[in-house]
Amino acid sequence: MRGGGNACSSRALAVSWRPATWHQRLDMGRLHGPRSSTSHRNLQHLFLFFLFVGPFSCLASYSRATELLYSLNEGLPAGVLIGSLAEDLRLVPRAAGRLDQQSRPPERTGAEWNPPLSFSLASRGLSGQYVTLDNRSGELHTSSQEIDREALCLEGGGGAAWGGSISVSAPSSDSCLLLLDVLVLPQEYFRFVKVKIAIRDINDNAPQFPVSQILVWVPENAPVNTRLAIEHPAVDPDIGTNGVQTYRLLDYHGMFTLDVEENENGERTPYLIVMGALDRETQDQYVSIIIAEDGGSPPLSGSATLTIGISDINDNCPIFVDSQINVTVYGNATVGTPVAAVQAVDRDLGTNAQITYSYSQKVPQASKDLFQLDENTGVIKLFSKIGGSVLQMHRLTILANGPGCIPAVITALVYIIKVISTPPEIVPRYIANEIDGVVYLKELEPVGTPIAFFTIRDPEGKYKVNCYLDGEGPFRLSPYKPYNNEYLLETTKPMDYELQQFYEIAVVAWNSEGFHVKRVIRVQLLDDNDNAPVFPQPLIELTIEENNAPNAFLMKLYATDADSGERGQVLYFLGPDAPSYFSLDSVTGILTVSTQLDREEKEKYRYTVRAVDCGKPPRESVATVALTVLDKNDNSPRFINKDFSFFVPENFPGYGEIGVISVTDADAGRNGWVALSVLNQSDIFVIDTGKGMLRAKVSLDREQQSSYTLWVEAVDGGEPALSSTTKITILLLDINDNPPLVLFPQSNMSYLLVLPSTLPGSPVTEVYAVDKDTGMNAVIAYSIIGRRGPRPESFRIDPKTGNITLEEALLQTDYGLHRLLVKVSDHGYPEPLHSTVMVNLFVNDTVSNESYIESLLRKEPEINIEEKEPQISIEPTHRKVESVSCMPTLVALSVISLGSITLVTGMGIYICLRKGKKHSKENENVEVQIPLKGKIDLHMRERKPMDISNI
Repeated sequence: MRGGGNACSSRALAVSWRPATWHQRLDMGRLHGPRSSTSHRNLQHLFLFFLFVGPFSCLASYSRATELLYSLNEGLPAGVLIGSLAEDLRLVPRAAGRLDQQSRPPERTGAEWNPPLSFSLASRGLSGQYVTLDNRSGELHTSSQEIDREALCLEGGGGAAWGGSISVSAPSSDSCLLLLDVLVLPQEYFRFVKVKIAIRDINDNAPQFPVSQILVWVPENAPVNTRLAIEHPAVDPDIGTNGVQTYRLLDYHGMFTLDVEENENGERTPYLIVMGALDRETQDQYVSIIIAEDGGSPPLSGSATLTIGISDINDNCPIFVDSQINVTVYGNATVGTPVAAVQAVDRDLGTNAQITYSYSQKVPQASKDLFQLDENTGVIKLFSKIGGSVLQMHRLTILANGPGCIPAVITALVYIIKVISTPPEIVPRYIANEIDGVVYLKELEPVGTPIAFFTIRDPEGKYKVNCYLDGEGPFRLSPYKPYNNEYLLETTKPMDYELQQFYEIAVVAWNSEGFHVKRVIRVQLLDDNDNAPVFPQPLIELTIEENNAPNAFLMKLYATDADSGERGQVLYFLGPDAPSYFSLDSVTGILTVSTQLDREEKEKYRYTVRAVDCGKPPRESVATVALTVLDKNDNSPRFINKDFSFFVPENFPGYGEIGVISVTDADAGRNGWVALSVLNQSDIFVIDTGKGMLRAKVSLDREQQSSYTLWVEAVDGGEPALSSTTKITILLLDINDNPPLVLFPQSNMSYLLVLPSTLPGSPVTEVYAVDKDTGMNAVIAYSIIGRRGPRPESFRIDPKTGNITLEEALLQTDYGLHRLLVKVSDHGYPEPLHSTVMVNLFVNDTVSNESYIESLLRKEPEINIEEKEPQISIEPTHRKVESVSCMPTLVALSVISLGSITLVTGMGIYICLRKGKKHSKENENVEVQIPLKGKIDLHMRERKPMDISNI
């Protein structure tokens, strides 16, 4: 333990702690109140004593332990305050850095005492799992790990000790404690604090049955109020009233109710109580839903299916429907001939319903010897040959015996008819194959196939004998002429093995004395391969998603063959038109595809399959397989070009059509739907998702921005969606929408002193202007269009550079103010733009009176505009060359390009741009004549100088 050595000092003994118990309030461990002077003196004596007993004082210091108890609900979020150790231990200082006077040792003054408090867990095991401790304030908060009382107490087990910084204790089933060991420092105030946090239960668990089906057996003779415990009661991890409180049935069927019993441990067990008489023979089971509810607010519930089975008891005895039956037996009946059959009924089940039959003791032994009774089936057979002295009537009393029952009784009266004459004889002679009395015929035998001859005769030759055919089937018995008493048995209709395989008919002969003789003939048909396999439908429609796994299962083909044996055994084969990557198991009929299918490659497959039986010769049938490959979103949208470039004239109207972004998606349906969107510059540009038309929301100004680079994303409608992006470059074509901007002179009111001694040809000043446009629209020409002064024609301006030079020597009469109106014009198309500026030249030796000059400048000059402007010559021959500009062509091409292919448009613009460069070089010294329209603005428009690096 940290600070253990210092805890042994006498200074640490100056503070004592009261013992803490489990039932104390949260202010447990409170320090004693102020000590009296007597207490101080006693402590001094005690200090001297412990100087001699050092080890014992160390043991005493360890007894300064405190216990704090807190409680909180489970399931609280992180950051919930549990308690403040500093406040509950009365360690909160009154002022910053000072402890309460009750906690301060008497041997230090207030000026010396300024210790910072420190709180820490005794060890760092699981300290951060459930709570967090502020080392400075001593506040305990819930951590990010939510406290689950049921899981916590299950992990902690029962009666955990104080080992480690955190442990779990569950001293009883209703309590759950979180135990912490906290150290309080500095060493002078070392405290070992035991903190117990009681976790209160909330109703966060619903009752749950361990099984979803509960079966309870109830004997059908169970008396009313019989109680049966329902196994597998519901379990609720919560405790107290939050645990399971009640049970109920959704349907009591008017026969049952529920009761709940609670044992010493508080466990509640539901009991099923019988409320009415049960009869298994009337209803053998009842099904209901059992619901368990807890006592929370609101209550939670769980349910299971309760099946109440009614077990059988032997409460029914055998009974006969009739009390007596009458039977007639001829005296010449053969031994073993069934005479009669009796049957009793017992409504019970299993061994309770077992019935045995026996003769009553009243039946004479002679009757028992003549007629045998089967004790299990109740069949009475002739057991011995009937003699001439046998009684003509026998009363057979038969008992039906059940377990624990009084036997049921039925009487069978058997009358024996004596035969005086000999019965007729039936002699068969089989034509068809006959084995052991069974005639075998093939199903494809033609109509009229003979089966057998029968000779019918009277052994004594005294009586006439007639005969007929008894039984159902395609047979007839007809006299075979010209012989007497000869009859032919033959077929009358085609026979089908698949409809009926076996016939039983009888030839019956009787004489005039009433004697009847019957000869039974059994006909068994033999199967022929007369049926081909049959598919359930001739067209088998299948679907499979593309990108399937190899050897993917398609379906199991099934064809039926009505024939039997190997003739009905079906094998399956692919037709010749089936692709090689389809496989068909000949025995099982399982159809698979060995390769991965791609819908974009081929969407539909159509081929035949054959079903062949194993008959001789084999028969077969054909079906068509129509396989449709379903689309998966496995293709991203694809733009027709890697990059798109559009040339657009500036000042293009808002929402005008710039160009079409074409994109395709090889997928189908929703997977092939493509939505386009602008990723950047979306505040300026917008794209029509349906048509892919790119538009600008606002008019574009090349002087503000000459080109735009956009990224357009295409997203399909698949799940998940696939996307692709493309780069779009928009180049703005210049339009002559900016007049030249004069940068010097800066004002019409400025002037320049020109000395009279200036030599002819000397530069005097210059006019400097820029144009924000490009190309020919930015080529500037300077000209003097108006002059005023003593001899203003003495000055000349260079049309290309704007330099103003002195042409002739200045005379005495040239002194004064010379005013030159300079026109600055561009070469724009379709109409050049211009600006004007007044150049003021004051010819004098000095500037002695500036106010006079300024007054002259303020006067409105009367300047005559020169109708013919000076021309700029290129060569000494003064050859006139017309200004060639390709800007009209560019503008026309840019407009036409909105409906043309982007590639062709770009090539045309590229050619024109090169042509424009060539002509711009040729026009360096071209004479320019630009008419001056309207009234001249003598004051140049003020504009901020702009970067002219693009000129």
